[in-house]
Amino acid sequence: MSQHLDTFRRKMEQAGQSQAAIAQFLRGLQLVDEGCDTSIPESAIEPAHDLPHVAGLDVEPDPSLLAQSVVIKLNGGLGTGMGLAGPKSLLEVREGQTFLSLIVRQLELQEQLLGAKGRLLLMNSFSTSEHTMNYLASIPGGERAEEMLQSMVPKRLVDTGLPAEWEADRSLEWCPPGHGDLYATLVGSGKLRELLDAGVRYAFVSNSDNLGATLDPAMLTYFARSGAPMMMEVTRRSAADRKGGHLAVRRSDGRLILRESAQCPEADADAFQDIERHQYFNTNNLWLRLDVLDQVMESHGGLLPLPVMTNRKSVDPRDGDSPAVIQLETAMGAAIECFDSASAIVVGRDRFAPVKTTNDLLGLRSDAYRIDPDGAVRLHPSRGGQPPVIDLDPKWFKLVDAFAERFPGPVPSLIECHSLKVNGNLRFAAEVSIQGDVTLTAAANDGITDVPAANYHDCDRVI
Repeated sequence: MSQHLDTFRRKMEQAGQSQAAIAQFLRGLQLVDEGCDTSIPESAIEPAHDLPHVAGLDVEPDPSLLAQSVVIKLNGGLGTGMGLAGPKSLLEVREGQTFLSLIVRQLELQEQLLGAKGRLLLMNSFSTSEHTMNYLASIPGGERAEEMLQSMVPKRLVDTGLPAEWEADRSLEWCPPGHGDLYATLVGSGKLRELLDAGVRYAFVSNSDNLGATLDPAMLTYFARSGAPMMMEVTRRSAADRKGGHLAVRRSDGRLILRESAQCPEADADAFQDIERHQYFNTNNLWLRLDVLDQVMESHGGLLPLPVMTNRKSVDPRDGDSPAVIQLETAMGAAIECFDSASAIVVGRDRFAPVKTTNDLLGLRSDAYRIDPDGAVRLHPSRGGQPPVIDLDPKWFKLVDAFAERFPGPVPSLIECHSLKVNGNLRFAAEVSIQGDVTLTAAANDGITDVPAANYHDCDRVI
């Protein structure tokens, strides 16, 4: 179906997409059409091992490096899975502070510590740009944030291979290309050239919903002195992570690579899920040498040869009978295989605390986490790096509005909680403390039930 490439090109050009984004997308289409095998069998890789650990770094931070650095936050998500219509980063974390206000504060504190100025760049989507930038203009220090707009790419009809058309809602003809679009967006927006011309050489990239991911001065100095073109922060996999992607070493050339579950042959599933064999997963916190990135992309015609993933969906996600489409995506971390001498560093779980569900949001708002002097939101030291395991009944707690109705006041104390499971329509309106493993179940099937103020310790209680 490569004969349709010009059709896709014209559609993207008419929508104002950059040439870098178009080139990246068309390369993905060609790979799919050519039947490129994206699987990574166990026989082709070795486990990643002997990686340096951030706790073992003996580095005196170099304050001058901050002026050569930019913090890039991926901020394209609306949090639709949590029922949000706006940017997830505008959610309140605690005490009137949002993800974005804390991100601004984090950089300001680093600047005060090092006596130098850095830069903050957001990769927004067309859906998050206006709300995000209006909010930032309204808070102290927020006006300093810069933005670049993530690309959008056409959905592809399964039956014809042509771009999808959906007159009922033209926006549904498009989809985000995954966070691997970072590299094309840097080039297509002109930001990469602007940063390099301003003397910026180092970028720290992370998700805006991960408040544990800050520009650490010691790690920045270590990365700059290492000479590596890219460094990925990884952390140890747990049993809960066994189905997620992992870091590995490709036998053919010794390069670090990421292997996602979709790339693993079924026969190798046991090895893939062996967390003692493949010990590390990507936190999506990356360090980049922008000058090297520029050179590598130039050598590949202005793009990075990233692995391509395909997702089959319906053109209207809310209408399963609408035409079937293929969505092409790339992952930011997969770029590690595009660089000679790319590296990885092991970090604690405290640098990986994304909020994907209201379960995560409850944990983050509780006393199991605290805001440290550098502005990072981290697990309380007493927890030994282990977050509480939270399972809220999705019927009543999945959406943020419903969650807020059931946690109208101070959220329960979870600092000594190992696990909390909530079944039914319960409201935590009074002071509640959870310790150990606790299950709370609503006795009634109609109406909302208040959870009495109490200390619940290692119990299975019907309320």
